[in-house]
Amino acid sequence: RAFHDSDSTLKLIPQKNQLSWKESLLNDASRIAYLARSIVPIASGRAVTLNPTYIVRATIGTPPQTLLLALDTSNDVAWVPTTGCSGCSAASDAVAYNPSKSTTFKPVNCGSPQCNQVPNPSCGGASCGFNLTYGVSTVAAGLSQDNITLATDSISGYTFGVIRNATGSSLPSQGLLGLGRGPLSLLAQTSSLYQSTFSYCLPNYKSTNFNGSLRLGPSSQPNRAMNWTQLLRSPRRLSFYYVNLVGIKVGRRGVSIPPAALAFDPNTGAGTIFDSGVTFTTLVKPAYTAVRDEFRRQMGNATVSSLGGFDTCYTVPVAIPTMTLVFSGLNVSLRQDNFLIHSTAGTISCLAMAAAPEGSIDAALNVIGTFQQQNHRIVIDVPNSKVAVAREQCS
Repeated sequence: RAFHDSDSTLKLIPQKNQLSWKESLLNDASRIAYLARSIVPIASGRAVTLNPTYIVRATIGTPPQTLLLALDTSNDVAWVPTTGCSGCSAASDAVAYNPSKSTTFKPVNCGSPQCNQVPNPSCGGASCGFNLTYGVSTVAAGLSQDNITLATDSISGYTFGVIRNATGSSLPSQGLLGLGRGPLSLLAQTSSLYQSTFSYCLPNYKSTNFNGSLRLGPSSQPNRAMNWTQLLRSPRRLSFYYVNLVGIKVGRRGVSIPPAALAFDPNTGAGTIFDSGVTFTTLVKPAYTAVRDEFRRQMGNATVSSLGGFDTCYTVPVAIPTMTLVFSGLNVSLRQDNFLIHSTAGTISCLAMAAAPEGSIDAALNVIGTFQQQNHRIVIDVPNSKVAVAREQCS
């Protein structure tokens, strides 16, 4: 307790069992460090929710409502389907968020700063709404706030979207947790707690358990030596985690890729990103063609075929042992389970990559997808502008 006496000198009156100010500061620092050690289990949505995403379990509201949210490092604002949503794939209200049952729910007003931070905001009434496109789906949502809990950390007043209407088939069934770099992402809304630092390890896409992990905060990261590459930023696409991909090896042979196909251009948004919301790596067409042709060359006279969206498939065991992604200061060696996908019958193996779609906004973007990332720890340190990638078995 403190008071001012007649000569205006601040004095402290000691109380029995009262902690000293040094002890209090140490306790506060320990609590902050403890809170910043959040580890959230990750599962393959393909096995659990029948969506080609990776998911975490979160609770929203008071009392808590449990949802399985897709992790997406290229999106910012989180969103969940609400009860009565028109067109949501979560057909049952049992797996949708019901704001009327939460005592801590509140809509975000039109005049709030958050309303200017969502895509395509609208203010037909007092509360803020917005519209977005996700894959082949469109979403109309209301901007809201409520408590969200990940692992043991509860975040009060978290801003997210509540979906009212949706079209298309690409929405994750129970919602999405945005891990991008924008102002309404999880990283931005918890910057004082997690210091804009996180990592994730994705289990094999066929895994049926929550064996992977999302580690939030610098104190939660693996305590081992890791190689790093620079994290880049484009004003054209502020949500993305860009890195400088400088080459690709197939086996021991470097692929001859035109430098322009890998070059980072902050003004156009061209370059290379890590994306936890895309399954298979796509490369700018000249880069993909060069990698594919080198892969085929090393396969010799084996008969090549196509299957589904893959154009380089074989019915014999594939002997190429590794593929290496070469970044500035960092080599990521991929084993066969990171670049070969097997048919259901197990008789055909395909190169699990594709060319970026020509004529689209992503035609000049190389995207490292989750199939290539599985069983790797991806560490993203925004304050220090760096990314690490290291093999980690989390399936």
